[in-house]
Amino acid sequence: QVQLVESGGGSVQAGGSLRLSCAASGRTFSSYAMGWFRQAPGKEREFVAAISWSGGNTYYADSVKGRFTISRDNAKNTVYLQMNSLKPEDTAFYYCAAGRPEDYADYAHYDYWGQGTQVTVSS
Repeated sequence: QVQLVESGGGSVQAGGSLRLSCAASGRTFSSYAMGWFRQAPGKEREFVAAISWSGGNTYYADSVKGRFTISRDNAKNTVYLQMNSLKPEDTAFYYCAAGRPEDYADYAHYDYWGQGTQVTVSS
């Protein structure tokens, strides 16, 4: 019912910035929360950030708090992840997801996923 497409990934040196975008189509996002997750080779998928479309509440993993900002543009049905002060450990494949999670940090609580975009941070 919801299609998600990520963009904005790429390569950047440590300390640099990137902004990821997640565009939604197929169904309105009005009743869905959005989350960002990432997965590096040989590691499990981990929570990055989440946002509720109603109420404007945001949630962040401790590892990115103060550096990453999740935001939304309802007119464009798009969610963003602004990533500043990037570190090599931020290198991963980043996915956006939509759902009605009971736990914003648990990937199993999300129903729809994008194909992902690669972020590489070099030291």
